[in-house]
Amino acid sequence: MSSSDQDGAPGAAAPKPLVKRVALKWSGEGMLFEGGPEGVPPSIVDGGSKAGPSPTDHLLLAFGGCMGADVIDILGKSRVPLESLEVDVVGTRAPTPPRRFMTVTMTFRLRGPLPADRPKVERAVNLSRETYCSVLHSLRPDLELSFEIRMD
Repeated sequence: MSSSDQDGAPGAAAPKPLVKRVALKWSGEGMLFEGGPEGVPPSIVDGGSKAGPSPTDHLLLAFGGCMGADVIDILGKSRVPLESLEVDVVGTRAPTPPRRFMTVTMTFRLRGPLPADRPKVERAVNLSRETYCSVLHSLRPDLELSFEIRMD
């Protein structure tokens, strides 16, 4: 592919959208569903938060998982040692419908990086936030975000 094909030159084909599909099936009880993409073990989604995470819990899990995966990938490419990563996600919802998330705070707890690696860790979190995390970029742009990094 020539560089003109990559930089959006006239006549270059636009990339095709990626299509993701999941299916949910109601259990017949309460607000309990089971489902996911074809070919993988199903997840439980419980609107009542009794048998599994609620839809909004899943959104926070997806957000934290997306950024966590990005951080692991970026740190690996940057050759930063990583023994463990935990991501705590706290969302604050509006008090009235549609009760959307207004703020989200994430705390990344990493074990393995040296103190000298902190700029690379901060860069990995910022790259995920600014460029790579598709879950974040699917949310409302006025969502307030804050991040904390703790390296043990």
